[in-house]
Amino acid sequence: MLGKVLVANRGEIAIRIMRACRELGIKSVAVYSEADKYALFSKYADEAYLLGTAPASQSYLNIDKIIEIARNCNADAIHPGYGFLSENPDFAEACEIAGITFIGPPSSVLKITGNKVAARKEALKVKVPLIAGSEEPASDINVVKEMVRTVGYPVIIKPANGGGGIGMSIINSEEELEKSIATSMSIAQSSFGTNDIYIEKYLVNPRHIEFQILADKFGNVVHLGERECSIQRNYGKIIEESPSVALNDSMRKKMGNQAVKLARSLKYIGAGTVEFIFSKGKYYFLEVNARIQVEHGVTEMVTGIDLVKEQIRIASDLPLSVKQKDVRMTGWAIECRINAEDPLNNFMPSPGTLKGYRSPGGIGIRVDSGVHNGYTIPDCYHPMISKLIVHGRDRNETIIRMRRALYEYIIVGVKTNIILHKAIMENPRFVSGNLETGFIKRETGLQVNMKRIAERDYPLIERLSEIFNFKGDE
Repeated sequence: MLGKVLVANRGEIAIRIMRACRELGIKSVAVYSEADKYALFSKYADEAYLLGTAPASQSYLNIDKIIEIARNCNADAIHPGYGFLSENPDFAEACEIAGITFIGPPSSVLKITGNKVAARKEALKVKVPLIAGSEEPASDINVVKEMVRTVGYPVIIKPANGGGGIGMSIINSEEELEKSIATSMSIAQSSFGTNDIYIEKYLVNPRHIEFQILADKFGNVVHLGERECSIQRNYGKIIEESPSVALNDSMRKKMGNQAVKLARSLKYIGAGTVEFIFSKGKYYFLEVNARIQVEHGVTEMVTGIDLVKEQIRIASDLPLSVKQKDVRMTGWAIECRINAEDPLNNFMPSPGTLKGYRSPGGIGIRVDSGVHNGYTIPDCYHPMISKLIVHGRDRNETIIRMRRALYEYIIVGVKTNIILHKAIMENPRFVSGNLETGFIKRETGLQVNMKRIAERDYPLIERLSEIFNFKGDE
């Protein structure tokens, strides 16, 4: 087993990884920017070292500095978490050259999964169903135009090396074509260092369903069932759940087997997800996310399997602790991502100091958070406060429990998207399981309901703020 792990990340995911290390008897090392000097994760770790100034380019994206710190503190391995350098093949390769274990897939795999077109080719090779799209990436606007016309409207443009919905654009007609391509290329260049993009036929109002996979160095590959990730805003996931109401046991087995088959073909090692678009009873390969996911906790809640511990076991040259026949999904889990943003003001970020913070509790409640009362949320990173994960015996109980948990969640001093989650949990279409990626855009009544819910629930916030001596605006 590894002896010391440097966590090249911040916030709740850094703490999540460090907790797993502590349970395994492994020392953890934090690296932090000047903006995170007093953050919880930098104090929780056994050791902590300053990376650089607040901008990620000077800290959490500084490969040379992270490797230098890992060497100097004698870390055996580096866990990249998600985001930042987690899917960067250059970072994985730098770890390999330095003789430091990268807790994730090898750089050779990341070079394929990090390029959407290369991943599509791999899926095509093993006959995983694909949406019609371009066979090669392109950076010439005229070439992209021709690709679009060949596939036919509507299409979706994506950066070839991107993720998280960044730079994606839906094109419905010739009139939108040139401007949308130019915008996507510009965003791709600034975000991912290349303006290569590719296109796919756009399926209107599909579901987004991903399968969690684990693969060790001995050829063992399993899937841990699916997560429904269809509740999104601007292509970014807001709410995730496991299992999905859209899949029966037969379809679950078929899609899970396809995910395992693709992982074997890639010679995948570690934790990751194979993502699918699901529409009208059919599924199509979307991409591979070659890292631990933000929403991994819902899978842990329904399977009882600690995914981060499995990552560490794999990196320690140990076999998976579970076989496919042993995987059982029990009950239902839903995750709400709690962000410091104002949903009543076009989701403007709301950084600032938490003048009052009290998370919910009770049976089936899990809060993965990196904040505390008095903590100042920086304005230079994603404004995630926490992930609220709820487990119940079935979907109905889980939704009711999530409503209760959201009602108890008190955050004073910054605006949050809690009222959005409350409105969604009370939405009849969500409750019925009628989900698709355009849900938030199509459910125009959410805005009115958020205002109503804010007024309805304010008395509790006021009472609890008085009890805990919280001061400030919600």
